[in-house]
Amino acid sequence: MRTDHIYSRVVVEYAEIPQLVLYIMRLDRFLSETTGMSRKEATRTLHRSEVSVNGDVVKKGAAHVPDEAEVVWNGVRLQLLGPTYLMFHKPVGCICANDDPNHMTVFSYLDLPNPDKFHTVGRLDLETSGLLLVTNDGQWSHRITSPKHGCIKVYRAQLADPVSAADVAAFAKGLQLRGDPKLTEPAELVIVGEKEALVKVNEGRYHQVRRMFAAVGNKVLELHREQVGELSLGELEPGEFRALTDAEIALF
Repeated sequence: MRTDHIYSRVVVEYAEIPQLVLYIMRLDRFLSETTGMSRKEATRTLHRSEVSVNGDVVKKGAAHVPDEAEVVWNGVRLQLLGPTYLMFHKPVGCICANDDPNHMTVFSYLDLPNPDKFHTVGRLDLETSGLLLVTNDGQWSHRITSPKHGCIKVYRAQLADPVSAADVAAFAKGLQLRGDPKLTEPAELVIVGEKEALVKVNEGRYHQVRRMFAAVGNKVLELHREQVGELSLGELEPGEFRALTDAEIALF
């Protein structure tokens, strides 16, 4: 899935808000923000006459980039991204990191410019699939991940052993996880089949769902996150992503 339309949509939307001006900044900072290069690298790039603004080569880093200017570096047009919100269907074997020498990462699929400016909203472990949100808006992601905001995440688990009514009661009461001094927050466990269950939690501890089942003597064989808050994957296939709508962004 190409992402060009996502970038242009974000830039246009925010450019239309009068009190926000995206492009009024020094050219060296603009290069740093849009490419990830350091200020020193940006200065060297400018001195090599590799950057033009509205068709004119500009060598001074202190030059200001006018609103809606076309900035081109070696034939590639550069654009600042405003706040960006993506939904990704994480496949098994994909790691939630910007870079990893041994596995495909979330950002290998997204192919975002300057990915260091983005982060995943919480994490799913290597063997867990499902709904993952990606953004460059830290306050927005905090509202989703902080337990005090009560955002429910729904997981579907395939288990080694049958799930019992006693397990349902234990999840609802709170569990003592190995290595954690504090009980988990009450969680809802819904039995779907003999060895299949939905888990609804509002926390995001390390490997939490797997450790919760371990605490009641069971083992997770497969784990898939179906929902975050009111957001679900819908028809998004593993490895695919899309931009959230304004209404979806406003849910959090």
